[in-house]
Amino acid sequence: MRPPVFLSALLLTACAPAHALSTSSATYRGVAYTVVTVRPGSDALRLSWRGLDGQPYGTVAALKSALSAQGRTLLFATNSGIYAPGLKPLGLHVQRGETLVGLNHARSGGNFALLPNGVFWVKGNRAGVSESRAYEKLGLTPDYASQSGPLLVQAGRLHPSFNEGATSLKLRSGVGVCSGDAGQGSVVKFVISGGGVNFYDFARFFRDALQCPDALYLDGSISTFYTPGNADFQLVPYAGIWSVSVPTR
Repeated sequence: MRPPVFLSALLLTACAPAHALSTSSATYRGVAYTVVTVRPGSDALRLSWRGLDGQPYGTVAALKSALSAQGRTLLFATNSGIYAPGLKPLGLHVQRGETLVGLNHARSGGNFALLPNGVFWVKGNRAGVSESRAYEKLGLTPDYASQSGPLLVQAGRLHPSFNEGATSLKLRSGVGVCSGDAGQGSVVKFVISGGGVNFYDFARFFRDALQCPDALYLDGSISTFYTPGNADFQLVPYAGIWSVSVPTR
């Protein structure tokens, strides 16, 4: 029997009806989660690291300011994954179709190298989570892509290193790609836990509660979600930042 999942919708008042982005809360196996649902075909999902001056944005606040100067309002933002010193993405980073950092096939170095790891990519109204070497073989030319690790769920299977009852309980964030309506493009679910959770339960939330057959871990305790109603963590330093924005009215 599946554990109960309790969902409640949260309204984003800044989000125009023409955009599909929505936020909800859920409780699964005793842990609270925030889920932001994005449809790349309807929502302007973008990945940012460096601005027009070539320097990293560094914080959500800086990205928000830059978007405002372009006549856009930020609706959602979160860090794209694990990064190296100097606010440089540790793995693949594709921004506006340009590869700024290549694939990283390191076999040691913390969660990122807990293989298999993977790539979250967006191309038009399609998105996917692919194992890193499988992604390389696909020959994709995505609009945006970021690499992180470990893979939480791959084709419906949990990462082989995850153990039920593991005692490493941390705040965790991740992204999953779930089945959507035929012809309507992909459905992307960004998730952050409200407290400590192990990898096993976090992966099960994507697979069993959200019905996402593929999901990727983004980062741990430093992770945050920016929404118009939750802007407390704008100054946490990040490298890549996934975001959704709309034209300012």
